[in-house]
Amino acid sequence: MSSTSRRITVPTGLASVVLLIALGASSCGFRRKAYENPITKDTQQPDKVLFDKAIKDIEHGRYEVARLTLNTLINTYDSSEYLAKAKLAIADSWYREGSTQARAQAEAEYKDFILFYPAMEEAAESQEKICAIHYEEMDKADRDQNNALRAEQECRQLMVQFPNSKFAPIAEQRLREIQEVLGEEEMVAGAFYHHKGSHAAAANRFKGLVEQYPLYSRADEALWMEADSDTHMGPRFRQNAGDAYTKIVKDYPLSPYAAQAKKKLVEMELPVPEADPAAVKRMRFEAENRTRLGLRARAENFVSHNPDVSAAAKSGAPTMTNPKAEIPASVPVPAGTAGFSGDVTVAPVGDSTALDTKPDARPGVAGTAVAPPAPAPGAAPSAAPGAATSATTPATANASPASAAATTTPAVDPKSKKKQDKKKKSGQSAAPPATQAAPASTPAAPSN
Repeated sequence: MSSTSRRITVPTGLASVVLLIALGASSCGFRRKAYENPITKDTQQPDKVLFDKAIKDIEHGRYEVARLTLNTLINTYDSSEYLAKAKLAIADSWYREGSTQARAQAEAEYKDFILFYPAMEEAAESQEKICAIHYEEMDKADRDQNNALRAEQECRQLMVQFPNSKFAPIAEQRLREIQEVLGEEEMVAGAFYHHKGSHAAAANRFKGLVEQYPLYSRADEALWMEADSDTHMGPRFRQNAGDAYTKIVKDYPLSPYAAQAKKKLVEMELPVPEADPAAVKRMRFEAENRTRLGLRARAENFVSHNPDVSAAAKSGAPTMTNPKAEIPASVPVPAGTAGFSGDVTVAPVGDSTALDTKPDARPGVAGTAVAPPAPAPGAAPSAAPGAATSATTPATANASPASAAATTTPAVDPKSKKKQDKKKKSGQSAAPPATQAAPASTPAAPSN
C-alpha cells in the first residue's frame, strides 16, 4: 500500500494577499512609538504617576485620554515640577495626531510653551516642530506657497532665537530646501513670461529670483534667460544683459552656461571676469553631495503633493531677509518726482506701539504741523501770528468797564434779522441796529 503526497498550490494573487495580512498583523506589535521627552525620575508622586500614564497613552495613540490626564495634572498640581513638561506633552499629542486641525492646535500650544518657558531646552524643539508643521504641508512650486512662506519664516525664527541649539543646523538645511521650492516657483513664472514673449516681466522675475535665492539649483539658467530677455528688449538694456553674463562667469563658473556667457561677453566687447574660488569650491561640493533619487522615489514624487527638494543646496548660508517686489526695468520713472524710494517688504508685526508713539508724517493729521498756504502774487504779507492780539491788548487793558461793556455785541432779534435780509435782497442798505456799540473814543458817563 503506497501513500501519495498531495501538494497544495496557492494562486499567486492569493499568496500576495495572505502575505500582506501577515505583515499587517505582525506590525501591530510595533505600533508603539517612544515619546521624545520623558521624565526619567523614578518616583511615586501622584503628579508623576499622572504624567507617566499620559505618556503611555500618547505612545499608544490614545491622544484624547492623554490630554485629559495631563489637564488633570495641570489643574490639580499647579505647583508641580512637571507642569512645563505636561504642557509640552499636550502640544506633542496634537502634533502626533496628525490632522490639519490637530496640527494647527499643536502650533498654538507650542507658541504658548515658547512664550512661557523661553529659557528651557525644549523651547528650541518646540520652534523646530512649528517649522516642521509647515514644512510638511508645503505644496509643489506651481501651487499655493503659503505654507512654504510660513515654514521659511518659522525656520528663520529658530535660527535667530536659538542659534546655539542642536536644532539650528536642521532648520538651516530645511531653509535651503524651502527656498529651493520658492525659487522654483519664481522660475516657473519667469519661464512662462519668457516663452510668451513678455521679456520685461521675465527679466524682472529672473533678476529677483537670483538676488533673493542665490543658492537655487537653477540660478545659472535663470541668469541666462534673464540676459536673453534683456537682449530682446533692445540696446537700452544691453548693460543689464552684460551684468547677467558676468554673474554667470563669476558666481557659477562650473555651470554649463559659463562658456557661452564668456563668448557673449567677448561679442559685446565687455570684460570677462575671473571665476570666484569660493564659488568653484561650493559648486564642486554640491555636485559631489547631491541627492540621487531612485525609480521608486521619483514615482512617489510624481503622485505626491509635496515638492521634490533633492536638488536643494547642502552648503552656503540661506537668505535671511524677506522677499521684496522688484519693479521691471522697462517701467519709466517720472522725472523730477519725489516719492518713496525704499523697498516694500512683508514681515510680521514687531512693535505694536509704533502707531501710538511715532508721529504721523502726513499733512493734515492731528499732532502734525501743517505748512501755511503760499500768499497770492502781489498780495501784502500777512501779519505774524499774535501781532493783532498784541496791538489790541493795551487798548483793551486801558478801557473802562463801561466801554468794555459797550463793545460787546448784543443778541440780534430773529425778526429784525429777517427784515435786514429782505432789504439786502431788494438792493437797499440795511441800517445799523439801534443797539450798535458806541465808538471806543466816546468817554464813559461819570458814575454818581
